[in-house]
Amino acid sequence: MTVKDVRDILNARVLAGEDLMDQEVRSACGSDMMSDVLAFSKDHSILLTGLCNPQVIRTAEMLDIVCVIFVRGKKPDDSIIQMAKERGLVVLATGHRMFSSCGMLYAAGLGGGAI
Repeated sequence: MTVKDVRDILNARVLAGEDLMDQEVRSACGSDMMSDVLAFSKDHSILLTGLCNPQVIRTAEMLDIVCVIFVRGKKPDDSIIQMAKERGLVVLATGHRMFSSCGMLYAAGLGGGAI
């Protein structure tokens, strides 16, 4: 699955990284707790979160996450979007709740992996 596929499944808006939409995605992690993301996320994954602060981008960069998706209609401010652009991250936003977003991606074949 690619980031473009994820965008289409979630009917998401691209906020950063329009030119990076062909990247492969292997798994997903949904959390508002960055400590959980650090513990359970994998390479080439996407992060679904409602947390809108710079720590999300820093966490994604540390873990080689290719795309951050803000759920529940959350809108990160311009400084967060700029951080993502500088780090080569795709940022999407969707109006779906986290549970629904994760379920839609899972139903489309994207897994989270075992602990």
